[in-house]
Amino acid sequence: MPRDVQRSRVYAAEQFVRTLFDAAGERGRSVEFFGAQLTLPPEARFGSVDSVRRYVDDVLALPSVRTRWPTAPPLAVRGRRGVTAAHWEYDGQVAAIAVPDRGDTWALRELVVLHEVAHHLCRAEPPHGTEFVATFTELAELVMGPEVGHVLRVIYAKEGVR
Repeated sequence: MPRDVQRSRVYAAEQFVRTLFDAAGERGRSVEFFGAQLTLPPEARFGSVDSVRRYVDDVLALPSVRTRWPTAPPLAVRGRRGVTAAHWEYDGQVAAIAVPDRGDTWALRELVVLHEVAHHLCRAEPPHGTEFVATFTELAELVMGPEVGHVLRVIYAKEGVR
């Protein structure tokens, strides 16, 4: 398996984007983004594993997502005890996202869930390589809107993510 050399840069970029979304939520959705005013859409927050499961099912059923990834198999969502991470897993038969089973954690938010769905849609190696970054950006843009795709592209470039 190739080394995942971009992983820390991808995570740093996405942390910056989540912070930007937090700021937008406090300021009526509008933020200054590299000298321009940008209005970001609201980001879904989840209170339970069941709500994440419904959201993932809805995302994978969106016509734009089905058109772009027509062979995407079903994706299960399960709880996990730790609150410090979410992850995608595949045991050879079932693909799943594991999210904290306690509410009010950083992982129970739309951008994190879409990151894990992107792993499901893009199984290229390394896990956070160029193909994954393109998949996550496109998915976020299709689901959340073009502003989110723009923000991700700019911040990934700023962080040196390819």
